[in-house]
Amino acid sequence: MTDVLSCPVTGATEPLPEYPLPRAAQCPLAPAPAAQRLQAEKPLAKVRIWNGTTPWLVTRDADQRALLPDPRVSDDDLDPGFPYVNAHRAEIAQVTPRLVTNTDAPVHTRLRRTVNGPFMVKRIETMRAPIQKIVDDLIDDMLAGPNPADLLTAFALPVPSLVIAELLGVPYKDHDFFQRSSSLVLDSSVAPEDARRVSGELTAYLDNLLTRKTTDPGEDVLSEMAGRVKAGEMTHTEAVHMGVAMLIAGHETTATMISLGTLALLQHPDQLALVRETDDPKLIANAVDEVLRYLTIVQTGVRRVAKDDIEIGDVVIRKGEGIIFDLHTANWDPEVFPEAERLDITRPARIHQAFGYGPHQCLGQNLARLELRVVYSTLYRRVPTLRLAADIADLEFDHTGTTYGVHSLPVAW
Repeated sequence: MTDVLSCPVTGATEPLPEYPLPRAAQCPLAPAPAAQRLQAEKPLAKVRIWNGTTPWLVTRDADQRALLPDPRVSDDDLDPGFPYVNAHRAEIAQVTPRLVTNTDAPVHTRLRRTVNGPFMVKRIETMRAPIQKIVDDLIDDMLAGPNPADLLTAFALPVPSLVIAELLGVPYKDHDFFQRSSSLVLDSSVAPEDARRVSGELTAYLDNLLTRKTTDPGEDVLSEMAGRVKAGEMTHTEAVHMGVAMLIAGHETTATMISLGTLALLQHPDQLALVRETDDPKLIANAVDEVLRYLTIVQTGVRRVAKDDIEIGDVVIRKGEGIIFDLHTANWDPEVFPEAERLDITRPARIHQAFGYGPHQCLGQNLARLELRVVYSTLYRRVPTLRLAADIADLEFDHTGTTYGVHSLPVAW
C-alpha cells in the first residue's frame, strides 16, 4: 500500500514553472507537488506552457468557484490569449465550429439546450439495467479468460465503449476505430499532422452516421440531434462535432476512472472492503464521488481566457490573459477537504470539481456517475479476491493525454 502521507509537497520554485507540472514518481496518484506548494504559497501564479505563453494557474477551490462562473472568464478558444493544450488544439480551434466546448452565452446556452435532454438524471437512470448487463457480461468474460488479465482492455475500456455506443447509436462493431482514434486525438505527444488526420477520420465517420440517422432514425442521441437539425435548431456541422465530442468524452474518461479508481482502491484495502461489502447505494454513490475527487483525472487543466480585467484577491488578471484551472489540486484543497490526501469514501465528497464548475460543467457527468456506481458496486463484489498483479512502481502511467491514467492494469484473482 502506498503511504500517501509521505508524499512531499515540494517542487520547483522557479518564477515560471512549466505546466503541466510533473507528479512525484513515488506518489503517482497525488497532484503535482509543485502545484500543491503553489496552492499553499501563491494560489494565483503565472506558469509557462508549450508555446512560451504565460497564463495564470488557479489552484485553490474558492478561487476556481469564483472565476469559472464569471462571465468575464471565456471559453472562446479563438481569442488570441487562449492557453491551448498543445499545437494540435491551437490548430484545430481555427476550423472547429462553435460548440458547447468553445463558446460562451448565448451561443453556448442554445447549443447546450439542444443536447442536454438525453443526459438528464431521469433519462440516464433508464440505462441502469443495460449498463448492469454490460458490466456483468464483461466480468463473466474476464473470469473465463486468462488470469492475470489487463483490467483496462478486458473491462475498463469495453464498459463505457459499449454504453456510449448504445446511447449515441454508434455500431459497437466500430469500437476499435473510435477507441483508438479518440485516444490519439487526446494524446499531447502525437504529431499535429497525425492528430489532424485522425480528427478528420473521426469527423467523417460521425458525419456519415448522422446523415444515415436523418433518413433512418433510431432511439438514440444521434437520431435526436438529426431531428433537431431537420427542425433548424442546430446545423448538421454542429451536430457532427457534438457527436465527436460526446464519443471521445463518453468512453475515454470513464475507462480511466474504472482502471485508475480500481488501482486507488486496491492501494487502500480498508476503503475497498467498505465498497465491496456495502449494500447501501448512497455509500456507493459517495465512494464514486470520493474517488473522482481523489484522482481528478483531467491533467491538462480547464483552459479559459479573460475577456476583461478581473480582480481577485490582490491579483489582477488582465484582459486577454489565459487562465488554467488545476482541478486536481483544487480537489485536494485542505480548506475544503481536510486530510485531502486520504482516500475516505465516507467523507462528503459531492462538492468536488472533477467535472468542472459553472456553466461549462461536464455534460455527461450523470452518465459517468451511473456507470461508475454500477461498476464499483459489482466488480469488487463479484471478484472479491481482485488484486494488483504488478508492483505499482512498475506501472506505466500516461502523462501525455488529456486524462491521467495507466497504459495497462495487470490484475489477478
